Amino acid sequence: MKHSGLLEFLRATPVIDCDNPAVQEKARELATGCDGDVAIARNCYTFVRDEIRHSWDHQANPVTLSASQVLEHTTGYCFAKSHLLAALLRANGIPAGLCYQRLANHGTVGPAFYLHGLNAVWLDKYGWYRADARGNRADVHAEFTPPDECLAFIPKAPGEEDLTGIFSDPLPAVVDVLTKYTDYLDVRKNLPDV
Repeated sequence: MKHSGLLEFLRATPVIDCDNPAVQEKARELATGCDGDVAIARNCYTFVRDEIRHSWDHQANPVTLSASQVLEHTTGYCFAKSHLLAALLRANGIPAGLCYQRLANHGTVGPAFYLHGLNAVWLDKYGWYRADARGNRADVHAEFTPPDECLAFIPKAPGEEDLTGIFSDPLPAVVDVLTKYTDYLDVRKNLPDV
């Protein structure tokens, strides 16, 4: 099998529910006419970045967790958006995982530091490639340009960092926050940290 060492990054989970019929249908739609994994991954990335609203930027409810919820409601925090991107990629047979950054909160709402969720996708030509489909705005510009990373944020302030590792499942603290709170503002006030 082509991706035998990456099976954990292809499986369906309750959160990355790539076996959900709506997720599978959207994944097929996004892969239509694409030549190879980079083109499919770019289509999936662009869809999640541009068509799924970031909950905080758009002050949007409901709070979503699973890929299918994000797709259904077209909104999610960065974590939830990364769950949908991973599911769309996995549904297309492209290994995908989750990555995290620890960032300083320069806003007036929420903790001093918080986790930010993004993805790593296995591209046959490049290996693991990090992509951030959080959603662009005036002060955030992320692109899918392998092999060069163009992420939404670059940790550089004291206390900020890229967390080591690529995870096949979301961190428990992320699942906890997105399960516990039902309003986008409560999530923002209680963003997870490590």
